[in-house]
Amino acid sequence: MMQVVHEEATMSDQTLLHKRHHDYVYRLPTPPRIVIPPPTLANELPEVEIDRPSQQNAGDIDVSFLSSVDFSTFLSRNSLMDWSYERRRQAQMVLPFIFLGPMVAAKDMAFLQKEGITMILAIRPRAMGMVGAFKAAEEAGIHTATLEVPDYHTLISTFPRATRLINAHLSSTFTSDPNNPRLGKVFVFCESGNEKSAAIVAAYLMEMLGNIDYIKAIQICQAQRFCVNFDDTLKNLLQSYWDILLAKRSVAKANHGLITPDLLHGQVAQNIPGERSGSSRPKRSLDDSCDGDMEMEDAEWLSNDARLRAREAAPFQDVR
Repeated sequence: MMQVVHEEATMSDQTLLHKRHHDYVYRLPTPPRIVIPPPTLANELPEVEIDRPSQQNAGDIDVSFLSSVDFSTFLSRNSLMDWSYERRRQAQMVLPFIFLGPMVAAKDMAFLQKEGITMILAIRPRAMGMVGAFKAAEEAGIHTATLEVPDYHTLISTFPRATRLINAHLSSTFTSDPNNPRLGKVFVFCESGNEKSAAIVAAYLMEMLGNIDYIKAIQICQAQRFCVNFDDTLKNLLQSYWDILLAKRSVAKANHGLITPDLLHGQVAQNIPGERSGSSRPKRSLDDSCDGDMEMEDAEWLSNDARLRAREAAPFQDVR
């Protein structure tokens, strides 16, 4: 008679079934990293198309004149082939009417006059900072504006204020003379021109140009000014602001009737038998509501009372 041998799995084989897929980490939880494809020499901005500024995005400030601005050639003006380390001290054009750079460029009268800058916008950490940067602009009759941003977390509330300041200045300086049209130019700067001011310009691109999200906005700023530094904190702030802009645009479309309640709740209305989208039921009166609630409460009380009386014995008894 043959003896049947049963093989049992060893403990080491069982542990393979519960193999840990991720190792433990001993750091604070952080949001996932946002990877921005950097611009290359062969193709600076892949799949980036510039849309015209929308009046709906600008709010109550008239920026319809920006529809005449040519956005087709400005991206190739500052090529990465021409970039050098010394250019970090200079300002670069991000839009035909928006420049980005460091504080030292605001003191360069030759640059301000050559590019026709009509306003400088300083992003400074405190109220009395960068005072020397305004002397050259004030002597040349250039408008000045400041935004106090003590830390990165204050930036997201500064984005809409900066956009409004820029649009208000462009609207006030624009002249529609066919012989000599004039469009203002704004120079946005911080101490280095690589962090806070770069985030302000990226947020402006996102808010004014309908097809530019936070990834494309960062790519445009980096292609025009290669030394900008968008760390994880700034990337997450811009991503959060992009979500806010999408929500605002959805609400604006709904208020203008582009999104009707039938479209928003069409699927729900289809699932209700005998109901059509857009139909409304007559509201109940106060007496009907009270009577209905009292009837439901009385029926529930009678049901509970009958259920308890039907029990033969109490649910708990003392054992002696």
